[in-house]
Amino acid sequence: MEDDRQILIVTIAQRVNWVVERLCALLMGVMVVVIWFGVIERYFLHLGHTWTEELSRYVMIWAALLAVSCGAYYREHIGLNMVQRFLPPNGAKILSKILDIVSFSFFIFLTWYGFGMARDGLGQYATIFGITMVVPFAAVPVSSALCAFQVLVSMFRKSEPVGASMVQTQ
Repeated sequence: MEDDRQILIVTIAQRVNWVVERLCALLMGVMVVVIWFGVIERYFLHLGHTWTEELSRYVMIWAALLAVSCGAYYREHIGLNMVQRFLPPNGAKILSKILDIVSFSFFIFLTWYGFGMARDGLGQYATIFGITMVVPFAAVPVSSALCAFQVLVSMFRKSEPVGASMVQTQ
């Protein structure tokens, strides 16, 4: 029963990561198209559009923050690998668990703080679009919650996932 629940949680984490990876790729593609349109518009078409810089900035923020959860899923976040190499296996496991707890706590705090930040964004408006800043600011709590989830799942996962394009070296 416990193994079934663990398999279910790991499967959910894998599917969430799959969606987030594709969303990040889509956002990066949108950002490239918007920036290229801005360059072409500025130097060749002279249409006077000013929204491209602001939109590309918000898209980049969302893509970058969402990508952090992918790093957490693959356990590619910052760690003390150099220190772990010099520790015995049990010491390395303990250090890894401590780092996971610190990371999880940080992302939970950032999620909580981010909700307040996004709420405060209701009273601020984007320069060009005139929308409230809640959408750009929401990237912080959403990505932090995803990171906390991925770190929590990775703490209890029995084996580490290997990305399709990642190469393991030993």
